[in-house]
Amino acid sequence: MAEVPGWEGRWFEDFVVGDVYVHRLGRTVLPVDNAWFTLLTQNTAPIHVDRHYAAGTEWGRPLVDSTFTLALVTGQSVPDVSQNVMANLGWDEVRLPAPVFEGDTIYSESEVLAVRPSRSRPEVGIVTVRTTGSNQDGVVVITFTRTLMVYRRGHGPAGRRPRPQPGGPAR
Repeated sequence: MAEVPGWEGRWFEDFVVGDVYVHRLGRTVLPVDNAWFTLLTQNTAPIHVDRHYAAGTEWGRPLVDSTFTLALVTGQSVPDVSQNVMANLGWDEVRLPAPVFEGDTIYSESEVLAVRPSRSRPEVGIVTVRTTGSNQDGVVVITFTRTLMVYRRGHGPAGRRPRPQPGGPAR
């Protein structure tokens, strides 16, 4: 039986200004996501974790930590945008036009804004994308631009190794 290779992500040469990548996986935000992320990042704002407090706000319920939303939408873009990243250079123009609540399902897409060779590193290029995250109702909840260094085809880390085969050496 022949092995069929899986998706390995885009290399620098694959990016074209104007292309839009619709990231296929949506993700429903669970209460535990909000609680854990808030605790992990030492965010003490009660609007995220105190239901009684949040009930007294104009939202009437806890808001999802906005940095979780940024992390989630960035993560959704990885297979299409940064699977072959050398380094993230920055997130800019982060906007949060609508809140995210526990139970919302977030979907995202990215548009390629700029592509150029790196001036200092011939093995990579610089890519800038605008990523938009929306909830299950199509309401935009986050937008940002991200600039990253992406490896050129054939220049990724040598550390990518095939997975161990079944029946390999015992440990």
